[in-house]
Amino acid sequence: MDHVFTIIGGGIAGLTTAIALKRIGIDAVVVEATPEFRPVGAGLSLAANAMQAFRELGIADAVIAAGRKIDALTILDQKGNVINRTNTEQVNAKYGISNFSIHRAALHDVLYSLLPPGSITRGKRSCDIEEVGDGYCVFFEDGSSILTNHLIVAEGIHSPIRNKILPASKLRYAGYTCWRGIVKNEKQITTVSETWGTGGRFGIVPLANEQIYWFATKNVKEPGSKLKEFKRSDLAYNFRDYHEPVVDLINATPQEHIIWNDIFDLEPISNYAFGNLVLIGDAAHATTPNLGQGACMAIEDAVVLANCLKKHSNVPDAFRSFQEKRLKRTHEIVKGSWRLGKMAQIENAFLSKARNLLFRMIPQSVYEKQIDDLFNVNFE
Repeated sequence: MDHVFTIIGGGIAGLTTAIALKRIGIDAVVVEATPEFRPVGAGLSLAANAMQAFRELGIADAVIAAGRKIDALTILDQKGNVINRTNTEQVNAKYGISNFSIHRAALHDVLYSLLPPGSITRGKRSCDIEEVGDGYCVFFEDGSSILTNHLIVAEGIHSPIRNKILPASKLRYAGYTCWRGIVKNEKQITTVSETWGTGGRFGIVPLANEQIYWFATKNVKEPGSKLKEFKRSDLAYNFRDYHEPVVDLINATPQEHIIWNDIFDLEPISNYAFGNLVLIGDAAHATTPNLGQGACMAIEDAVVLANCLKKHSNVPDAFRSFQEKRLKRTHEIVKGSWRLGKMAQIENAFLSKARNLLFRMIPQSVYEKQIDDLFNVNFE
């Protein structure tokens, strides 16, 4: 075999897993589809559960230095009135670490810098897989292939390898589409917010280095609709009745820097482990972004998988143990995020008012309990 451990996919899941494995003495080779890393205009949230995982790996300080602390999340209606404000500081104090926001490119740079030179092979997009003895031969679109004893599949929601071993796995369209952008924080916004209105949702997330990450969603029945042709002016018009600085942020973003995509998740699957192969991250449990847990679940996966490999000398046993520890939690996150998205995406005027009233009536202790459930993770 060419390699003992190979990780297919050099995103957050793959890089964090390579770091976690190196910590227990396993030098894995990471194979990434893109020929070079290009920073995309998107931010993400690293909730306290992800930050605990980074702390387990001894790299939390490096991530914190590249991010920005989040103290609370405020949900607003389109006029700017508060629906709910969740202060996470009390819950975070329980775990000794806070929530953070970070530019996706900044997190990638931190993770990449913690791996030895030459440990990542780029420009290799998988297209097929074949069992060879106790290992695997992975085939790539460029005609090349590699042999490996143990395979960790971290190549995302559209994973060709998962589709090969689980041909019945299905992506689910969430019923809405999304635009994202990053602009300079001209107005010195310090609060993370999400606005629920009759024209869609709009999120505002301050980042480090005086930047703002924003996202906008809108309901549309079928994926691949004409909304993908929306220009900046169309988007600004759609949100014209929303509170400040929604339209200002859209207009401040160059057209070419606005990213669009339909929102999908992966219908929960019943197996992550297949002998000497294991699925992790979005390849295993891609979720809608409503709970801000997609990257967090992938980061958790990395630490749990490394701990399983540390405890079990037999790799298939370790992979099965990983599956047992992760199925319930990841399925709950995927389902919970799907349900929240359906509630948050209500655009009917009457129903949205009723929803807002309901959310205002929910005791703060209920929100804090839900957050605590998210943050309370066992890595062993």
